[in-house]
Amino acid sequence: MNTEITLEVFWQQLTEKLDAAGLSYGHGAIDAQSEALWMIASALGFPPEDAIESLDTPISSEIQTQAHQWADTRIKTRQPLAYILGEAWLMGVPFYSDERSIVPRSFIAELIVDGHLETWLPPNAKVLDLCTGNGSLAILMALSCPDVEVSAADISMQALSLAAKNLDRHNLSEQIEVFQGDLFEAIPTKNDEDKFDLIICNPPYVNDQSMANLPPEYHAEPEISLAGGQDGMDLVRKIIHGAKDYLKPEGALVLEIGNEAKNFSTAFPEIPVTWLDVSAGDDQVLLIQAEDL
Repeated sequence: MNTEITLEVFWQQLTEKLDAAGLSYGHGAIDAQSEALWMIASALGFPPEDAIESLDTPISSEIQTQAHQWADTRIKTRQPLAYILGEAWLMGVPFYSDERSIVPRSFIAELIVDGHLETWLPPNAKVLDLCTGNGSLAILMALSCPDVEVSAADISMQALSLAAKNLDRHNLSEQIEVFQGDLFEAIPTKNDEDKFDLIICNPPYVNDQSMANLPPEYHAEPEISLAGGQDGMDLVRKIIHGAKDYLKPEGALVLEIGNEAKNFSTAFPEIPVTWLDVSAGDDQVLLIQAEDL
């Protein structure tokens, strides 16, 4: 390989290779171009967003070889790139990522980092990240709002073991309290002053038909983290049923439901919701006030 090739030229070459393989995306990269840049940045030891500022950087044969190896593995296995690299980025923050949990990609992350949830965060607020997976949303909340008391819960001990690594990576093991169990069964009974101001949750919500049609990249993830039953609302029903007992009267529940807005509205026609605008649109994430649960 030509050791004088620039990042920009190599990026184009690697993009074409991934494009030709007919892969599916959505695990931290939206298309072949963004995933190729992620591979190159990782080989260089850069955050992905920094690589695009370095298009004239010469790419050595060793870096090219490493990126091609990752691309070959990606094409052969159809695993998400985050699993191959062992790392995912969400809102510019790195997280360890492997098969113990879905790749972090919740649009709730945008709302946290951009400050759109601060209305629901009084001084010394208490926040619960339910279905925390690898802990990414809890960590982003703690990093964005250091005065907030954050708890995180998940049914999967494997996911929580990965979350523990991420908490340690970001020096938050002492600040974020972690609970294991089935939704609210994981949380100790709360008296009124210990209830949460905000519950955030990216639950399993993919309906059965959609699950059957998911590409291999998604089937590489834990099914328990994706499958939401016939209409995608099995876990959502339990969350909505239980949330009021764990929220302060003026609190709120923020739920990501992906492409299931129609099924949500059918299942809960009586509940007033506020749809929150994120990069994927205004029908992916919703907020319900505690008084309306």
